[in-house]
Amino acid sequence: MFQEVYDVIVVGAGHAGSEAAAAAANMGCTTLLVTMSLQNIAQMSCNPAMGGIAKGQIVREIDALGGYSGIVSDRTAIQFKMLNKSKGPAMWSPRVQSDRMRFAEEWRLMLEQTPNLDFYQEMVKGLVIENNKITGIKTSLGVEIRGKTVVLTNGTFLNGLIHIGEKQFGGGRAGESAAYGITEDLVKAGFESGRMKTGTPPRVDGRSLDYSRMNEEKGDVNPSKFSYSDLTTPLINQRSCYMTYTSLEVHDILREGFDRSPMFNGRIQSIGPRYCPSIEDKINRFADKERHQLFVEPEGWNTVEVYVNGFSTSLPEEVQFKALRSVVGFEKVKFFRPGYAIEYDYFPPTQLKHTLETKLVEGLYFAGQINGTTGYEEAASQGLMAGINAALKVKEKEPLILKRDEAYIGVLIDDLITKGTEEPYRMFTSRAEFRTLLRQDNADFRLTPMSNSIGLASKKRLIRMEHKFNESEKMVSFFKETSVSVSEANPVLINKETAPIVQSDKMFKVFSRPQIELEDMIKFDKVAAYVKENDLDQEILEQAEIQVKYSGYIEKERNNANKLTRLEDVKIPEFFDYSKIKSMSIEAKQKLTAIRPVTISQASRISGVSPSDISVLLIYMGR
Repeated sequence: MFQEVYDVIVVGAGHAGSEAAAAAANMGCTTLLVTMSLQNIAQMSCNPAMGGIAKGQIVREIDALGGYSGIVSDRTAIQFKMLNKSKGPAMWSPRVQSDRMRFAEEWRLMLEQTPNLDFYQEMVKGLVIENNKITGIKTSLGVEIRGKTVVLTNGTFLNGLIHIGEKQFGGGRAGESAAYGITEDLVKAGFESGRMKTGTPPRVDGRSLDYSRMNEEKGDVNPSKFSYSDLTTPLINQRSCYMTYTSLEVHDILREGFDRSPMFNGRIQSIGPRYCPSIEDKINRFADKERHQLFVEPEGWNTVEVYVNGFSTSLPEEVQFKALRSVVGFEKVKFFRPGYAIEYDYFPPTQLKHTLETKLVEGLYFAGQINGTTGYEEAASQGLMAGINAALKVKEKEPLILKRDEAYIGVLIDDLITKGTEEPYRMFTSRAEFRTLLRQDNADFRLTPMSNSIGLASKKRLIRMEHKFNESEKMVSFFKETSVSVSEANPVLINKETAPIVQSDKMFKVFSRPQIELEDMIKFDKVAAYVKENDLDQEILEQAEIQVKYSGYIEKERNNANKLTRLEDVKIPEFFDYSKIKSMSIEAKQKLTAIRPVTISQASRISGVSPSDISVLLIYMGR
């Protein structure tokens, strides 16, 4: 029935599990993906969208590393937007509205076409741990499957409890049962566990909405895409989203149900996502606000089901319904399903190494919401890294650990295991200190070479990346070496309301002006001829423009990153005894002993460890 021993067993087939299974299998490992429902692989449990602020950068990083999320997102998109385009490129963030059913279908089809990957549908209720090492899993039917490594990506299913008003029932998602047994085995093995919550809005019948009373939100005129590969193409046709608002009347109706809300009456005590609060939380915390935005998002090309983004709630269904009927455009709304909150088990991620392998049990990896994160993109990136590192461990090779100046994924994982999290962790651009380096446009430059070196990103991807890099570098050199005359430059400069030049100047200097864009430069004959002669595509042109305009910022940030890298190179012995350091604060000793940082740089980022504690540690280590 099963292989005698799998290299990698992945438990759970959400976004994290799907990426983990694909990565391990594509790296040549015999892999088993176990899920409670093969029909719900990579299900979009919440909103039908991928990407967004910082999250879009993560999807591009996943793609650059050879993951599937970017390809699936492109193939099933119904709308594309590049957010923050009015700001600098460090802030540009791609986002797609997705066809929910097509998204899950495309993921399943891609996984089924992945060699070395087996599937099994059943609940995993326990782990086989021998001498602090994982050796397999146990299913609800009593089947024991052996594996050299196991990746747990259980999402919201571990002892999941759904709340709608006064009603509560076990479940991992609406219509799906919770998973039991794994938490108990992990606690028995010495792990610390906790509870978190998240929520989702009602889904409604789009035929019952009056879109003429809402603001239409269209996609980009010239849409881009997520994947750096040639396996996808930009959208030609797009579906619109819509925006409407709550009102004081809506807020008053919602307040009527507060005494029946599990969040307000104390039945839910676990912490939910700070940056994606429920509608009742919003009107309670921001009582001075007369209205809140609601984004009306279609769930696909052909379905009439609509997601009401911004109206996440666990209020009684009749209160949800009455309040939504008072929203402009929703006067005749019909429900497909009410919103709900869900509580679930998670394991504080300070119990993990940078590889996402647990410190207590060798060969056991955690990825996704089990680590206290929220969001498809955060989960998928962890799944990818856990799958990669499980495969590398089986192959007895060095792990792949992304640094904070190499990827948002590196920031995410370092934050989790160094600082931990007591509320659902969501990625923001502000969490990254090197965001000028970690742009969405250059993720392939940063990550594809290292992924190719471990056998994941294909040679074809590497060649494509190298072509883009070389051509954009050549174009930057062209701008540095080529001059533009006064007669040709000044009409363009005056038209853009920037000072004319008094003598011929290098194009690089002219292009560096904030008012001048690429389309202005292409008006110069030499530039137009260069682009045509070298057959340069939009991606190369955009890359060259960023390198010219932001060269100073990029160089400054790279220098800062290099300074901090020196501390990354100072390793701390694995079993270092912090209790011997008398002049270090008690809090620092406790935190350092619990988290066991690998480098001085990681130690410096732990909450409660001061610069003076780091100085003492360096002196004690003979540095």
